[in-house]
Formats: sequence, structure tokens, C-alpha cells
Amino acid sequence: MDEAPSLQRIDAHLHFWHYSARDYPWIGEGMQALAVDCTPEQVLPQLEACGLTGAIAVQARGSVDETRYLLDLARRHGGICGVVGWEDLACDGIGERLQSWRAEPALCGWRHQVQDEPDASAFLCSAAFARGLSVLQRQGWAYDVLVFDHQMDAAAALCARHDAHWMVLDHLGKPPLAGLARDQHKAQAQAAFGRWQASLQRFAPLSHVACKLSGLVTEADWRSGLREPDRACLLQCLDTALQVFGPQRLMFGSDWPVCLLAAPYATVFELVDGWASSRLSASEREALWGGTAARCYGLQPQGMT
Repeated sequence: MDEAPSLQRIDAHLHFWHYSARDYPWIGEGMQALAVDCTPEQVLPQLEACGLTGAIAVQARGSVDETRYLLDLARRHGGICGVVGWEDLACDGIGERLQSWRAEPALCGWRHQVQDEPDASAFLCSAAFARGLSVLQRQGWAYDVLVFDHQMDAAAALCARHDAHWMVLDHLGKPPLAGLARDQHKAQAQAAFGRWQASLQRFAPLSHVACKLSGLVTEADWRSGLREPDRACLLQCLDTALQVFGPQRLMFGSDWPVCLLAAPYATVFELVDGWASSRLSASEREALWGGTAARCYGLQPQGMT
């Protein structure tokens, strides 16, 4: 890279956990690499080797205990510059509960695994959730939106209704890549990809919505490993993200350790770094590698310790 490093270079999306099958039922067959404890000590040196100075830890369980766990890690590891936690936005007294979290300086946003709801559209349209999200935005918190590609239209409608503060689309809305680089059923895969692109376009005019370039390697056929045809599809996704969101509304995230199902950390970083070097100006790369995350999440400067 040819530019001097900016003040903060951030991996805006990774996870930590002490593994148990009960707490992480989505870690299934073929995912043995994830069925272990995943800790800051394992990954923060890899960030540093890639020239990154901080990371945002994102919830992987829907519980307040998860938020407390990540905040405790942030207190003990200077490389964790932010935490996106979980809170029940539909509960009574949500304003007071959110306000009580202000005592935690690392806490920078909230998320719920909407993708796992039996009816994501109904969940996103519920009156109680809408009230909680409105309170959250009035208090100046960012909110991460996690949905599958077929739930994108409902997610875009949600973001259009709630425009008082930053919202962040995780994993580029999980584009359907698994069959795109394969000869079998390619027509169906291309049709699904086209539908994802059309849904993503709904976010273009929503200037308060940023997007994480994260989680993409495992949307491909990760059981076969990351192959050259997969790389071409991933680059197409990144180009689509740039066209929809523009360079100032994108941020990098590795989705470690989930990314390990398809590729090591350095490969995920290098894929996005190579794309950015060929597409973006120096100032646009600074936004991608930290500026946008710092702006959306209100991060304070700090670095690895």
C-alpha cells in the first residue's frame, strides 16, 4: 500500500467465544475449526501483522451476558477498540437500560441475529422493536443489521424507517455465492445473485447506512476452499458494494473466526486490500480501513497493547 497509515486501521467485525455446543448451535457438521475457544490472543497479533491497530468485537449470542463478556475482553485487551453488544430492544424500560450502558466506554453499538428469526419481516416490523430502535437511535447508538439475502428487502425498509443515526449492514447482506462459481445449476445461482444485487440497490439512497465488507469468503462454497472462480465472484461483490454505497460508507471486517472455514485471516485481508488498492484513492482507502468505522461507531483513538 502506498499511503501512510491513518490514525486507526480497524477490523470492524470479529467474534470471541468460549465454545459450548449449547451456546453455539449454529456451529454444525464440518465446522470443527469453530468448535473451540476463540480468543483475542489468537487473532490480535494477526491484525497487527496486517497493519491494523484495532478491532470491533461483535456479539455472537443473544444475551446480555454476551455483552458483558465482550466488554470484559475489551477492558483487558487494548486492541479491542469497540464492542457491538446485544440488548432486548423490545423490553420495557429500554431507554433506561441503554442509558445505563453508557458507563462502558468500549460499547459502541448493538446487534440482534435477525437472520435467525422464524419470520424476520415480522420481527423487523414489530411495534416493540421499532420503539426500542427509535430510542437507541435517539441516544446516538449505531445498530448492526444481520440478515440473509432473502431478508434484504425487509432490512432496507427497516433502515428507511429509522434514519436518525447510523445503521450498518453486516456481511454485505450475505450474497448468495455458493453456486455462482460452479458449473452445476449456474443459471439459478446467477438469478439469485441478481435478486441480491437488486435488493442491495435499495440501500443506495440511505446515506445513514454503512456496509461491512465482511463474511464474504464463507458465503462462497467454503467446504471446497477458496478457489480462483470464488475470488472472481468475491471481487464482483466488492464492486457491487462500491457502486451501491460509495467509498465513504464501506468498512473492512474479517468475520474471524468464522472466516477460517474458508481462508486464513491474512488471505481475507489481502483479498480486500488488493481490491481496494486497485479501486480506491488514498483517502477512500483510509475510510475503508478505519475512518468509516470510527465515524459510525464513535470510536476513540487507541491501539494494540
